[in-house]
Amino acid sequence: MSSRAIIYIVGPESTGKSTLSQHLAKHFKACIVPEIARTYLPELGRPYVEEDLLRIARLQHAAMLEQFETGAEWLICDTNISVIRIWSEYKYGRVHPEIIQLEENTPQGLFLLTDTDLAWEDDPLREHPDERNAIFGAYYNLMLKRGVSFRLVFGQGEERISRAIRHCVDFYP
Repeated sequence: MSSRAIIYIVGPESTGKSTLSQHLAKHFKACIVPEIARTYLPELGRPYVEEDLLRIARLQHAAMLEQFETGAEWLICDTNISVIRIWSEYKYGRVHPEIIQLEENTPQGLFLLTDTDLAWEDDPLREHPDERNAIFGAYYNLMLKRGVSFRLVFGQGEERISRAIRHCVDFYP
């Protein structure tokens, strides 16, 4: 491979994004950018507010750029600013312009959009168990609107992981 591979894992809650990220990072011996919200929100000590999403977006973008600077051949991002954009649109009905600017200033890569075909797993940070299909539609439409390269990831267990690996290898031969 002659250039750097960047993979962004996006999709609704409880669709296996973090698990998939770990498997891809192991398979490709890649650097991984974790989802900043997973550590940020529990440390707040209060319910999050709209302004927290901008802070999370800034931190997520900085973490991604920091890993990007390492020059690693493969970079797996267990989220993307698009996730924060959808989260903001869905929860608050609007998006801070800086979140959109950060989203637009993210290096190009392959987006893996995770389907809602996995069973819901409860988690204190998850909010919308009955709205995953609608949220999936919002992601799908955003990917089309932005014109980014994306592939759908669906299936169970090893089938899901294998499909994601194939998408990555096909996109970055």
